[in-house]
Amino acid sequence: MKPDATSVRPVPAVRHKGAVIETFWPRERVARSLTLSTMAFALSSGVFYTVSALYFTRVVGLDPTTVGIGLGVAGGAGVVGAYAAGRLADRVGAHRVQWCATALNGLAMLAYATAHDAVAFVVVACLAVGMRSASGSAKQAMIAHWYVGPDRVAVRARLRVVTNVFIGLGTVAAAAALLVDTAAAYQTAMLAVAGLLLAASLPVARLGGVPGFAVRMRAPRPDDGSRPASGPSPLRDRTYVSSVALNSVVAMHFGLQTVGVPLWIATTDAPTVMVSVLLVLNTVVVALLQVRASRGTDDVRRAGLTVRRASWLLAGACMLYALAGYGDVVVACALLVLAALAHSLGEILGEAGGWGMAFELADPRSAGAYQGLSQTGYAVASMVAPPLVTVTAIEHGTVGWAVLAALFLAAGAGAAALVRHGRPARAGAASAEPASAPAP
Repeated sequence: MKPDATSVRPVPAVRHKGAVIETFWPRERVARSLTLSTMAFALSSGVFYTVSALYFTRVVGLDPTTVGIGLGVAGGAGVVGAYAAGRLADRVGAHRVQWCATALNGLAMLAYATAHDAVAFVVVACLAVGMRSASGSAKQAMIAHWYVGPDRVAVRARLRVVTNVFIGLGTVAAAAALLVDTAAAYQTAMLAVAGLLLAASLPVARLGGVPGFAVRMRAPRPDDGSRPASGPSPLRDRTYVSSVALNSVVAMHFGLQTVGVPLWIATTDAPTVMVSVLLVLNTVVVALLQVRASRGTDDVRRAGLTVRRASWLLAGACMLYALAGYGDVVVACALLVLAALAHSLGEILGEAGGWGMAFELADPRSAGAYQGLSQTGYAVASMVAPPLVTVTAIEHGTVGWAVLAALFLAAGAGAAALVRHGRPARAGAASAEPASAPAP
């Protein structure tokens, strides 16, 4: 009997876990398309992060306050976009949401050139940030719908490696615009950002031709195929909401890394070039260890324990950062390197455990909505972290660092406790989770 399209399962994407080629050029088509899309997306991010502030102020002509307020408002749009995209993915297909959101993000980059006043800038920034968050939720939903078990976390980990490497490459490429330092150079860089985002949408847009893919990207349908089955709302799932909240606290370490650490280094005897040194160290650690750290976190109990271990490392990093403020230049640099190493190890463990909990605690009948809520947590963390880090560690020094360490420890302990008995049973959910086909 010929199998129905909905029963078609992908070939497991990861066969040789240590092979670099499998990370950057997977054999399985869906993983390869996601990887190519991620490469272009991450390159655009590296360029954008490097030149955007100067582009907005020098080329578009906005004052720094307007830029700050506009991006702050846009952060709220990102929170809304992350959740809404997950809900929409269950209805129209996660791949459609992903490529449309990525393409709209690219168009928003072009629209920045016309945003010469505060209102226009806020509107364009909301579109750009909202679509960026929507793209992230849709990608997570695609992985949740198409893969099962350890393949989910493994593919996600490899995409994380690709992201870090290509953001770094984008940052290096954008240095050319900084060296030239002209309006034309910044405009060219932003055009490159837009072009890369549009290119990132293409590999995913073509996945509809994969047998069974389009069907699997939506929520399961009843036997008559009349409409998508009505899955439960993740907002009513107290376990999942708690998991998102706890992992969002842990995820605030990203704001610590991008905002808190550079500001803190400026208060120590260490040279400011240490900011770049620590970022390079982080990229290397993630590239080398993220996939390995993610193994086994498809077991939800192990995922919770992994988040707890991450919280220990992040708390230790906080105290090492604090101690760096008391040493001379040599001691400060040494402590900053140790702190960054602990921070990076905490990052890869926190991401690995967080992915495992996000995938395995989700109800497969509403995979998109659940992953949308998970990504909403990250969006909230990215909004809250910069001001929180500033008012604690930067303004109050050691005491503030200790407060952040305590927050990480509490969140990690909570995550481990939440799943200590494993995944909660759900009526009807088991039948919605597809079984993985044996490898050929």
